[in-house]
Amino acid sequence: MKIKILQQPDCAIARVTLETREELVAEAGAMVAMSESINTSTTLRQGKGGGILGGLKRMVAGESLFLSVFRSPISGGEVFLAPKLLGDILHYQVAGSGLVVQATSYLASHSDVDIDLGFQGFKSLFSGENIFWLDLSGQGDVLINSFGGIYEVDVKDEYIVDTGHIVAFEKTLNFEITKSGSSWIGAFLGGEGLVCRFRGQGKLYCQTHNSTAFGQLVGPRLPAKES
Repeated sequence: MKIKILQQPDCAIARVTLETREELVAEAGAMVAMSESINTSTTLRQGKGGGILGGLKRMVAGESLFLSVFRSPISGGEVFLAPKLLGDILHYQVAGSGLVVQATSYLASHSDVDIDLGFQGFKSLFSGENIFWLDLSGQGDVLINSFGGIYEVDVKDEYIVDTGHIVAFEKTLNFEITKSGSSWIGAFLGGEGLVCRFRGQGKLYCQTHNSTAFGQLVGPRLPAKES
């Protein structure tokens, strides 16, 4: 499988080239274009993170119930994928401890990667973010998307990030939700609110924009829906 990310960072699209009989699993609706030879199907995925229970768990996390599977009968078949929101795409190789991905940021993966629902605790609920995250394990290529550009942080001890800007992090990192400043009043009056404090060693991926804050800003300005 060969992956090339085009049009970064604002309107990223991924070109995936498959080998003979290789499979690519993707979020439903992510396909933009593909070679005529590619075979497609819809699945709930069997095994870990699969079946009807796995599909319902993904829905809880904000993902679609079904996943699309792309198979290439010949070498060189291409699939183009893009996220629903304007933003960037990150190509990551899952191995070892695995990767935790925020809800709605999963785009696609090799069929050998397991997709499960991870519960990050009620501490995430108090941050205003989703308490359910996708837990990716196994081995293979993964594509995750963001709202805005993605930047990587190599955490060696401790690092603080606004909760709405987290895209993914390696499972070697631990985290806690806390205030951004020395006092709770100062944190909220300053507009920062709650932040996520990571500890350990591993990679952290953040996005330049907060989709929730963007929705709160734009939503009230949209015309009312006619009944």
